[in-house]
Amino acid sequence: MDKDEKEYFIVTDENGKEMKCEIIMTFDSEEFGKSYVVYQIDGDESGEVFAAAYDPEEGEEGHLQQIESDDEWDFVEEVLENFLEDEEEAAAAEHDHDHEHDEDEEDKE
Repeated sequence: MDKDEKEYFIVTDENGKEMKCEIIMTFDSEEFGKSYVVYQIDGDESGEVFAAAYDPEEGEEGHLQQIESDDEWDFVEEVLENFLEDEEEAAAAEHDHDHEHDEDEEDKE
């Protein structure tokens, strides 16, 4: 997925209300034999992040499954923390790279 290209899916809550959700990341676990999606509700300013298991074989009409065990939650949280750390490092490196170009431009003048 291109960094600037966001992907979404629709979740229907227990009251039948549909919510557009932005996918932050997806990943698989051999240990638990499941695929996971980490997402946020589009437009929610709280920054709250959700996670669920899903079956990629179900395609577009897949159903999210609750993560039930503490071991699974620990695994999901660890993967998410690593992902966010990598994102921060990449953003910092890109920021530093931009400054290097600015300095190069100043040297040319």
